[in-house]
Amino acid sequence: MSATAQSTAHTCTGCLDRREVLVRAGLVTMGVAAAGVLAACGGSEAPASEAPAESGGALAQLADIPVGGAVSAKLADGQPIILVQPEKGTVVALTAVCTHQQCTVAPEGDELRCPCHGSVFDLTGANVSGPAPSPLAQFDVHVSNGAVLAGKA
Repeated sequence: MSATAQSTAHTCTGCLDRREVLVRAGLVTMGVAAAGVLAACGGSEAPASEAPAESGGALAQLADIPVGGAVSAKLADGQPIILVQPEKGTVVALTAVCTHQQCTVAPEGDELRCPCHGSVFDLTGANVSGPAPSPLAQFDVHVSNGAVLAGKA
């Protein structure tokens, strides 16, 4: 070949090479994935709805709720609740629906824990830690003949 032969290499100003295209595609993919993770972990500002007062069967027996402790129960419609006996003979009912992403919280010792994102509530329903934006809603229950019933006495 002579020194005057032209190069067959293609040069383009402003064009992207293969490596640059792949890097940009990877960055876009990571951005979309990060947005999905943030959306899943974002808090819901909507408070949990209060459980309705219902008539019907007993939610639990008072003797089954430890003094200073809590138990899980369900309303007649299947809605999960937590029954707390802060002092002998007094029962407080809380919704068991976490105010973060509406997962079901469960009693663990002297706390109520959400298994989904780690929110922790005390036995009054107040948020102690985690992403939950507000406390658990309380609703009326009463004790009659050793049975815990929904609604006011």
